[in-house]
Amino acid sequence: MYLPAHFEESRPAVLDALMRAHPLATIVTLTGAGMVANQVPLLAAAAASGRGILRGHVARANPMWRDALAGVETLAIFQGPQAYVSPSWYPAKREHGKVVPTWNYCTVHAWGLLRVHEDAQWIRALLDELTHVHETPMEAPWSVDDAPAPYVAALVAQVVGIEIEVSRFQGKWKVSQNQPARNRAGVMAGLAAGGADQAAIADLIGRHAPPDGGGA
Repeated sequence: MYLPAHFEESRPAVLDALMRAHPLATIVTLTGAGMVANQVPLLAAAAASGRGILRGHVARANPMWRDALAGVETLAIFQGPQAYVSPSWYPAKREHGKVVPTWNYCTVHAWGLLRVHEDAQWIRALLDELTHVHETPMEAPWSVDDAPAPYVAALVAQVVGIEIEVSRFQGKWKVSQNQPARNRAGVMAGLAAGGADQAAIADLIGRHAPPDGGGA
C-alpha cells in the first residue's frame, strides 16, 4: 500500500492490538481465475518466528481454501477505526482556504503462506478458542459445549481451518500527523460530535502527534 513515512506504524504491540480489536479481516488470495477476497474473523497468536500466526475457518463449500495458488502469499487486511475529516474543522480554512477533505484511518496488512487444516480436533480447538475470546465479555457467555455434541460434530465437518504464518506486516495510521497542531486540534474537536469510530480517531490524533509537534 502507499505508505508515507509519517503514517507508518511498525510497533508490534500496536499492530497486534488493532488486529485483536478488529478481528474481521479481508483475506485476499490469488487463484487461477485472479484475486479473490473473503471476510474472515481471525485470531492473532504468537509464533516461534516472532511474527505471529493468524487462524480462522471458512465453510468447506467456500472454494477459497482449495483455489489459492500454492507458494503464493495471502494478504490479510485488518481495518481499524476510520472517519471523514471536513476542511471546515481546520482553522487554516479561515486563514487562507487552502484545505481539502480527507479520510483518517488505521489499517494493518499481513502477508504469509496459507495453510489448510481439515483435522476435526484442530478445528474444534479453534472454535473453542474463538468462542471464548468473543463470548467472555458477554453477561452470560455461550460455550460450544452448550450445543448438542452431534450437532457440533456435523458443523465441524462443514468447515475448514486456515492459518497464515505471517512473514511481514505493514501498519498505516493516517491520523492527521501531516497537519499543524492547530488543525489537528480542530479535527479532534470536530470528531467529538460523532460516534465510536470518530471518537477513536480523535483519541489517536492526540496520541500520534508528530515528534516535533507539527508546527503551529
